Amino acid sequence: MPGPLTHLTVIELAGIGPGPFACMLLADLGAKVIRIDRPPVTSRGGLDDLMRNDSVVDRGRRSLSLNMKDPQALEAVLKLVERADILIEGFRPGVAEKLGLSPAACHGRNPKLVYGRMTGWGQTGPLAQTAGHDINYVALSGALHAIGSKGQPLPPLNLVGDYGGGGMLLAMGVLAAVTQAHHSGQGQVVDAAMTDGAALLMAAQFGLMAKGFWRDEREANFLDGAAHFYGTYECADGKHVALGAIEPQFYRELLQRCGIEDPHFQKQWDAAEWPALRTKLADLFRTRRRAQWCELLEGSDACFAPVLSMREAAAHPHNAARGTFVDDGGVVQPAPAPRFDRTPAVLPPKAPRTGEHTRELLALAGLDAAGIDALVAGGVAFEVALS
Repeated sequence: MPGPLTHLTVIELAGIGPGPFACMLLADLGAKVIRIDRPPVTSRGGLDDLMRNDSVVDRGRRSLSLNMKDPQALEAVLKLVERADILIEGFRPGVAEKLGLSPAACHGRNPKLVYGRMTGWGQTGPLAQTAGHDINYVALSGALHAIGSKGQPLPPLNLVGDYGGGGMLLAMGVLAAVTQAHHSGQGQVVDAAMTDGAALLMAAQFGLMAKGFWRDEREANFLDGAAHFYGTYECADGKHVALGAIEPQFYRELLQRCGIEDPHFQKQWDAAEWPALRTKLADLFRTRRRAQWCELLEGSDACFAPVLSMREAAAHPHNAARGTFVDDGGVVQPAPAPRFDRTPAVLPPKAPRTGEHTRELLALAGLDAAGIDALVAGGVAFEVALS
């Protein structure tokens, strides 16, 4: 695989959510990611299979399927750990230890290993052993309280916890630790918690609140839907557009292009006037279809964009020109990012089937053909028959 991380090998203990997303980011940039899967016969089904089978997030891996209750399987994984740079797991605290894959056990085989741990609450704290999901972690961080309508917080999909405050934070953390390990010769544990990450994403809002420029409530601030110049508006055809004309020069451009001469709009930063100004803008945007507003405003400095559906986004001329989305066998998906001029990344292979690479990865761990046959026959290792 091309990309800037081709020198790195990652061991992924299979899971769902932010851990796999972090591994996707690494695989997208060229890292060799080996996913240790549970045997298909013990799959949990439901959400677990929904998130993993043929998932965009699981692209770029090789899959080794093992029964980790067997000591032979544990030894095979530890052999792979010996030549890996990063291991990522997303279990509750203590589960990896029960499997025999604790940081101490792994560092005993490979002192330079970076051991990434992805959880919601973190490895420590009174909630560390408690079940939860993205929405719970975002709620505890203060971020969920700030998102939604005045009357009710609204889930921001699972972007703020799972992916932004979780997977991306973990990917940055393990890469930072790898850089340090190359300098010092010593690996370390990276404790990435979605509560920490979601809180970190709120740094600007906490800073604004400290200055007295942010109220600790929804729809009361210039970025949360209260201000008329920053938000979404419905058009005549029921579609929506988004405005972000914060700076005065961009706000003037918006007013000029929309033909707005009402002096009331000169009170841009008078929060008491925002509800009335929003109503006036809402009435205006309902007078034309979204395409008409795009003809008038898109490509200008009015800080305007159409609110595109997922199906529409890939076809937009800007996204098409940049290759922001790719179509891989009929599956439209985001392309790897960011862009690199000297070591560009390309879309990695699609998500593997569980056990698709069992034989080649066991060989990489040092087993010969007879040994691999014995593990498969004994139900320790599992392989999928490819048609």
